[in-house]
Amino acid sequence: MRIGIDVGGTNTDAALMDGLLVKSACKTPTTPDVSSGITAVLRQVLEGTGVGPADIEAVMIGTTHFTNAVVERRRLLEVAAIRLGLPATKALPPLTDWPADLADTLGRHVFMVRGGNEFDGREIAPLDEAEIRRIAGEIRARGLKAAAVTSVFSPVTSVMEKRAAEILLAEVPGLRISLSHEVGRVGFLERENATIMNACLADLAAKVVSSFRIALKEMRIAAPFFISQNDGTLMTPDFVERYPVLTFASGPTNSMRGAAMLAARKEAMVVDIGGTTSDVGMLMHGFPRESAVSVDIGGVRTNFRMPDVVALGLGGGSIVRDDGRRIGPDSVGYEITSRALVFGGDTLTTTDIVVAAGLEQIGDPELVRHVPRSTIDNALDTIHRMVDEVVDRMKTSAEPLPVILVGGGAILVSRDLPSASEVIRPENAAVANAIGAAIAQVGGEVDRIYSLEGTSRDAVLGAAKQEASDRAAEAGAAAGSIKIVDIEEVPLAYLPGSATRIRIKAVGDLVIA
Repeated sequence: MRIGIDVGGTNTDAALMDGLLVKSACKTPTTPDVSSGITAVLRQVLEGTGVGPADIEAVMIGTTHFTNAVVERRRLLEVAAIRLGLPATKALPPLTDWPADLADTLGRHVFMVRGGNEFDGREIAPLDEAEIRRIAGEIRARGLKAAAVTSVFSPVTSVMEKRAAEILLAEVPGLRISLSHEVGRVGFLERENATIMNACLADLAAKVVSSFRIALKEMRIAAPFFISQNDGTLMTPDFVERYPVLTFASGPTNSMRGAAMLAARKEAMVVDIGGTTSDVGMLMHGFPRESAVSVDIGGVRTNFRMPDVVALGLGGGSIVRDDGRRIGPDSVGYEITSRALVFGGDTLTTTDIVVAAGLEQIGDPELVRHVPRSTIDNALDTIHRMVDEVVDRMKTSAEPLPVILVGGGAILVSRDLPSASEVIRPENAAVANAIGAAIAQVGGEVDRIYSLEGTSRDAVLGAAKQEASDRAAEAGAAAGSIKIVDIEEVPLAYLPGSATRIRIKAVGDLVIA
């Protein structure tokens, strides 16, 4: 027995799973303190099932807390942003492309030090350890609690970042340090941005993980709990406290993984329709296709793994205008139960449209009897056109693919779509995100630049696959279940020595002691 929980900005969803069978599922409003909302949803999902706290093997939680904190500029620590790269990298100092308000919130504590490596491991310059010690004194004097250390090509060799961290911790005990080779990929500025962002969330991460522990303790659930990250795999609570940034966009990922399981499809398009927006993405091998470009979080470019998802301004609370010809992007959101016509409100929403069309029984259908038939028809046409266009845009070929509809707003799509080979509406689609969290696996990834001089491509690929598999095993995956799910190989013609960037991802089933 496992419980999957997804803590969203509006609702907290839960699903009780017996293997791949959904025994119980529910939604409750998310609470400001988080833990009471999780307690409520746990109590509700266990009621009437005969399943007790002792029967639960593990709890998997997905959360939007960290993304929301960055977007809202709230509960963030000031950070010492330390770059190892002089005399190179002077042109664009840390925080250069950040929104001014976010950079101000983090304090603009920027330090640049001699050090860094070339792509093949050669030093740009030796690490200036005396300067690191001087920076440690500055950190103490300014009362900073967090630091981000980024070295040029640290995913190739992390020696300088680790040495800088040793010196900083010796000089400033208790300092929370984020190292870029553990957070981001090869691209330098985006990796540095992700590392600084990770460091500013250190305090919030400890508080959120603590609230999860309190909720489980209150329910007397002694089983281990895990938190889902943005590639559809799991992290331990201790890992999340160190790398909260890896949870960004875990919600859409969980929904897509849940959709794959509910519909028994590994290659498909997924449309996750919520109250305000719809997330549209593509499944490959049962996992979301990852974005190949920099991802913008709160106005900052980052390069850690993120699902390739397009957000569409269409949801169950989207406002309908112009006789049904214009829908959204604004929505009544969580106020739908007071503002939508079917609940006695005065705003025409997409939910009112599907009720007026006789497609769903929600609220009081009598309250939408006056909506003109032309408005209903126009709105339904607009809804289906919006979804079809974005599905078509996200596909990688002209061939029709199955489209899986999930989320509480999936009721909006009632017809077939021209771009789809079939439209699938699975049971329990409203809580696909919680189901995705419950079935999440454990992953390991390698992203590095290799020189092929004096070796073969097969030998390098084999070593990279083994390293990715070893990382998955270290993270808690069962050795016999680990498989390679993604390989990306990019020859770098502008670098000498037949340089090739190789990214490999391995996943396996979680072993629970």
